[in-house]
Amino acid sequence: MVNSEAKGPKKTRRWVLIADRIADMVISVGGILVIAAVLGIMIFLVYEVVPLFEGGTVQSHSDYALDVKREPILGLSMDEHKTIAACAMKDATVSAWHARTGALLTAPSFGLKGKTVTAFAQSLDTSNMALGFSDGTVRLGRILFFSEVLPAEAMPAGLKKIDDQDSSDGSSIYSTITGKQIRKTSVKLELEDEIQASETGSPIVALDYRYTEFGERPKKRLAAVDSQGLATVVLVESKLNLFTRKMTSDTVKTRLPAIPEGELISHVLVTGMGDDVYLAQADGKVHRYSMRDFEHPVLAETVGVLPSGVELTVLGFLLGDKSMVVGGSDGSVTIFFLMERKGAASSDGLSLVRTREFKPHNSAVTGFAPSQRGKTFATSDSGGQVWLRHGTSQKTLLRLSSSPDKVSQEAMVIAPQLNGLLAVRSDRRTSYWDIDVPHPEISLHTLFGKVWYEDYPEPTYTWQSAGATDAFEPKVSIVPLIFGTLKGTFYSLLFAIPIALLAAIYTSEFLPYRVRGKVKPVMEVMASLPSVVLGFVAALVLAPVIETWIAAVILVFAVLPLSLILAAYLWQSLPSPVVLRLEGIPKFSLMFVVVAGSMYLAYAAGPIFERLFFAGNFKSWLNGGIGRATPFLFVLIIPAMGLLVSLLAGRIFGYRFTVYLRKIPMPYSALLDFLRWLGIVAATAALSYALAVFLEALGLDPRDGLVGTYVQRNTLIVSFAMGFAVIPIIYTLADDALSAVPDHLRSASLGCGATLWQTAIWIIIPTALSGVFSAVMIGMGRAVGETMIMVMAAGNTPLMDLNVFDGLRALSANIAVEMPEAPKDGSLYRVLFLTGLVLFAMTFVINTVAELVRLHFRKRAMQL
Repeated sequence: MVNSEAKGPKKTRRWVLIADRIADMVISVGGILVIAAVLGIMIFLVYEVVPLFEGGTVQSHSDYALDVKREPILGLSMDEHKTIAACAMKDATVSAWHARTGALLTAPSFGLKGKTVTAFAQSLDTSNMALGFSDGTVRLGRILFFSEVLPAEAMPAGLKKIDDQDSSDGSSIYSTITGKQIRKTSVKLELEDEIQASETGSPIVALDYRYTEFGERPKKRLAAVDSQGLATVVLVESKLNLFTRKMTSDTVKTRLPAIPEGELISHVLVTGMGDDVYLAQADGKVHRYSMRDFEHPVLAETVGVLPSGVELTVLGFLLGDKSMVVGGSDGSVTIFFLMERKGAASSDGLSLVRTREFKPHNSAVTGFAPSQRGKTFATSDSGGQVWLRHGTSQKTLLRLSSSPDKVSQEAMVIAPQLNGLLAVRSDRRTSYWDIDVPHPEISLHTLFGKVWYEDYPEPTYTWQSAGATDAFEPKVSIVPLIFGTLKGTFYSLLFAIPIALLAAIYTSEFLPYRVRGKVKPVMEVMASLPSVVLGFVAALVLAPVIETWIAAVILVFAVLPLSLILAAYLWQSLPSPVVLRLEGIPKFSLMFVVVAGSMYLAYAAGPIFERLFFAGNFKSWLNGGIGRATPFLFVLIIPAMGLLVSLLAGRIFGYRFTVYLRKIPMPYSALLDFLRWLGIVAATAALSYALAVFLEALGLDPRDGLVGTYVQRNTLIVSFAMGFAVIPIIYTLADDALSAVPDHLRSASLGCGATLWQTAIWIIIPTALSGVFSAVMIGMGRAVGETMIMVMAAGNTPLMDLNVFDGLRALSANIAVEMPEAPKDGSLYRVLFLTGLVLFAMTFVINTVAELVRLHFRKRAMQL
């Protein structure tokens, strides 16, 4: 009898329904929050990166008529606080005024007693200057700005208010600053004894001056040309007596070889180190003199820097005296480097090379002002336009106009901190701009393109964020970092994927369940090891060991698989009762014995291998000093050739050989199969060696790229350490995917006569391919984002080569290394955020592609 109550509708308890709804809401909200967090991170990264690509901005602008003499202005200076500007006039007087308003100040005088100034030059700091006179003499001077911070109560009474911040007593400016303090800024002049630059007493017509600080030994280098075309170079080295505090100077002069008669010099340049002097003519012809031997200068080369018919109007150096800026009457602006060139038409093998061209002005370039910070400079044209540019990024940061009636600028100066610009027109109308150009050196080209830096033979991808001198310019190409990330990931996965996938196939399809239950948890525990520990061990233990036994390490890649295959053939030859008795843990343990034995064999044979293949020293062979390329080509070719020979052998006589083996009893069939394998190995070795010899005859040498100089912390060390971190992840996920294949597919395959290996290759793996691919991509994601192993084991050298024995720098490691030294909101700080954004984008693209491929494989598997 059936109970009627049992047939009634079943109801789910109310609390279960409520819990289910709550769980559904929590999961949905959690997923939305995860997506929002990821988007928030991306938006924050973009927010930090966008300012890198913005140009300069004008914070404030003032325009006023400067009430000074109409004498030509020779040079213009401004203090670092943009408070006072001063200029030297043609009559050797000096005028000073409040930079923002033009309020005049009482300025001291050089006291030249009516001497006529015929030439003038300023050093890069605009404070040190040289004045050339009609009697052939030169005097060095300085316009010094003194700043003194005083308490607010020290403000003198009766000051004249200039603007909201500054007041004046007629000779100094008092500025209100934070902390209830005032800053007093004043001007002082210094003038040294005269130097007879022209031996004939002819007027000086062209002049250049460089002042270099070396602690208590400042050096001054001067190049002067007189009206007869004779050029003299003067070196003045000053020494400070630390006891008497007196400064003494030693002056040395030398005459440059004469240029062809009738050629007039319009511009002269001398480098800060005094090793080269340039005399330029108005038609753009430049004569370069080598001063390596100061007492015997040599005319090294003569080169034209402008097209025919274009007049040279501007010639000057940027910070560091390596980049020569050339401006022409056609509005062109270019930069030349002095570089070593094969076949150069010069006496010293160096030649001036045009490296950069800028957008031209609409009219002739008439003015040039370099910055004291970096490679920024300003150029002006005859139409009154002032353009602020950067010499490396080639960005036009600002386009300023102070002349609606197109009156040209007579003098310009950039504030020492690159936050202001002052320009005085020929009609004494003066413009002052407060500017902000936070990242002038950054552009898409400097970040992702090849850039021709000073002292580099050609354009390169370079990352070098810091240097030892003020003349250094940051090199921020992130291409080497992207390359390093991909290189480290590739070699790591090349090592990890075969081991992880083969281990997963073995444990899921061949290993007894009770053994598998012990192996898999151990592998999962390996995945929990901190990467910092792996990096520490790799850097301090693994790297020195591998460097010492590098030949044995290479040999083990051949000995280990061959030993395992040989052990498998020997296992087949054992009697069936013995095989059954040793199945499970004993067999699994014997595998480790074979692995340990093969590693010891490689260790013992390493020196012999090194002596036979690499002339006794593998690291010296890598440097290209000894040995031939054939041995390493042979090692590289063997895997691919072995696969090819095996496929051909299987295609030609594999089926017939297998059928024949089934007719022969054990152990004879195993012995015959072993002999077949030996034949394949011998054919592989012979063909690989023949191909290696042929490739070397064609000029192919792996030491030109794939391998090269050995450094202790290198990509090979990274691949081992990273592989140890990635293998457990790939193994665990791939094993789960393979184990999840329905058993009826295995049973059907085995029932049709397939072996376990055939079932695994042709049925299990294709069915689980989506999960296996996901495991590989998750391992790749771990490798791409890995930081500590890269920092500690990779050497942190941002190089772009495939050499597995050289170092690298990855995006993640670069952030970890550079961020502590990056000033907040500075260029390096924001570029590091850009590297984070690039790493984010790489991971996003990899995961997206992986998901699309996984879905494709999943659809194919569902059809089975």
